[in-house]
Amino acid sequence: MDENKENLLYFLDNKPYINITNACTNACVFCVRNQKEDVQGAKLWLDKDNITADDVIKQLEINKEKLKNSNEIVFCGYGEPLIKLNEVIEISKYIKENFPDLKIRINTNGHANAIHKKNTLPLLAPYIDSISISLNAQNEEMYNKISNPKINNAYEEVKRFIRACVEEKIPTTATIVSKVENYPVDESRCEIIAKSLGAKFRSREWIKNGY
Repeated sequence: MDENKENLLYFLDNKPYINITNACTNACVFCVRNQKEDVQGAKLWLDKDNITADDVIKQLEINKEKLKNSNEIVFCGYGEPLIKLNEVIEISKYIKENFPDLKIRINTNGHANAIHKKNTLPLLAPYIDSISISLNAQNEEMYNKISNPKINNAYEEVKRFIRACVEEKIPTTATIVSKVENYPVDESRCEIIAKSLGAKFRSREWIKNGY
């Protein structure tokens, strides 16, 4: 396989995103990958899941001039980026060394500490500028319905992860997707929970047909 032909780096409204894995510990009902295999023409389903940091770095180098026009890059694709924790750290080190003005954000489901069975935040904090975490719901019952998690006690793990990010002084936003058909999420209650954990809160409306 030629990894340079994989869309490990893609652009959405001219903002760069890194798509490092298709593996995920959730199967969210609103996930865009359930609706289509591409985002604005970039096919995000990877042929294999043994992508390395060097594979991503090669694509960053190919697009270095375009990256100079951006102010933020986001780890967000068709999977959970922090499953590939070591690769995310290595790529982030490269970005900080070669694109010092490029802020790094991670969009995550908040399962990283449960996946790796340790506090991952001290490893990430030196390199990332912000983190967006999918709170998804106001309680465990709705979270399980909307997220279909593969790990135990996922909702509590997410809340613990949000608090751990805040304690590590990483700018943290807890998010939900609103107006998902047949899944009534209590936006006001979610905002209260997010702020009680020390995080900012953001709600984005479900895009029925994807980007």
